[in-house]
Amino acid sequence: MEQLLHYVWKHKIFPLGELRTTTGQLVEVIDPGLSNPNAGPDFFNAKLKIDGTMWVGNVEVHTQATDWLRHGHDRDKAYDNVILHVVGEDNCHVYRTDGAVIPQLLLVCPEKVRLHYDELRKADICPPCHVILPTLSKLTIVSWLSALQVERFQQKAALISERLARFNNHWEDVFFITLARNYGFGLNGDAFEAWASRLSLRAVDKHRDSLFQVEAIFFGQAGLLEEDVKDADDYYQKLQKEYAYLQHKFQLAAPMDVSQWRFLRLRPGNFPHVRLAQLAWLYHSRQSLFSRIMEAETLDEAKRLLMAQTSPYWESHFTFKKESPRHEKPVGDTALNLMIINTVIPFLYSYGLHKGSELLCDRATRFLESLKAEDNYIIRQWRGAGLSVNTAADSQALIQLRKEYCDKRDCLRCRFGYEFLKRK
Repeated sequence: MEQLLHYVWKHKIFPLGELRTTTGQLVEVIDPGLSNPNAGPDFFNAKLKIDGTMWVGNVEVHTQATDWLRHGHDRDKAYDNVILHVVGEDNCHVYRTDGAVIPQLLLVCPEKVRLHYDELRKADICPPCHVILPTLSKLTIVSWLSALQVERFQQKAALISERLARFNNHWEDVFFITLARNYGFGLNGDAFEAWASRLSLRAVDKHRDSLFQVEAIFFGQAGLLEEDVKDADDYYQKLQKEYAYLQHKFQLAAPMDVSQWRFLRLRPGNFPHVRLAQLAWLYHSRQSLFSRIMEAETLDEAKRLLMAQTSPYWESHFTFKKESPRHEKPVGDTALNLMIINTVIPFLYSYGLHKGSELLCDRATRFLESLKAEDNYIIRQWRGAGLSVNTAADSQALIQLRKEYCDKRDCLRCRFGYEFLKRK
């Protein structure tokens, strides 16, 4: 109920007629204030006329007036600048720390808004507001998707910042770890990140000119050289011996538990062995990859830098356990586009913020708008609801909308939700 009162106050969805405090003072809302998602009063810098006098200050919203006391606001000086207490139930007077009475407004949520809100909360289809989407103006849709795209950029930049803090602000390492995570394509994402995070990349660098030795460290640290392989071939045995030597030489951390890797419902081309082989080839072939990616001015140039294949052994294997018909296993176009969307573009934006470079931030947006929209169950749902999804900028915005708003039923912060609530 309190969330709904916040919404009604923020958007000035007031009942017809005069607004008056519980003591009869006339209230005119010039500006409801700026919503505050953090600690402190709910709205900052509101402008109100109360009984003819202009007030500028903060507004607090509660379901019941007694919530003011229950939350201890009467003893908190941070709430002394509240000029109006908005409540759904007037069951007591409220005071500042000096004992001064705070004007109180009983706000009734319009019945139509409450009913529409209940519809959104109880809907068993996603998106719950699907019935109004085909009626929305292009301006409403484009402006909201643009805001969501920026929000997603900022969210991914925050994740990159967290990783940087854990890895001594080493951009090359964090780029590789993020790239590795995205080589897991969802199902093995956590396992790939855990694997990459425990790699001693400085040790790998000392043998970067040998693809065989890079593979030995990569597969060894992944725990995939400890599998029980019957009739193991020469290559597997050579990798085991090389890893044992390198592990001793560099005092490498213990390998991962092989049970962390997932194979169920994966196509063979997505098996961890194949993806690790591609990463090994990329790490061996592309030194200073992060720096080169940041310098890439075109999408095609960035893609070329991320193109990867495997050593000849993996052309006839998906795992170490048996041989398969020979064919090359390069990273496919769809996978490459996802690498650009989920690794390159967030790093362009994040590094642009770090360097204060609008050029890099703009390049991130340009790359995103140049790629086709992703094709997954979330995007298919939005298309089925009547939205046009053309570019990766659209699809990333709609993924953000689904995960951060629809799944959390946070319709009151959504512009589509606003359109749903205000309809007749």
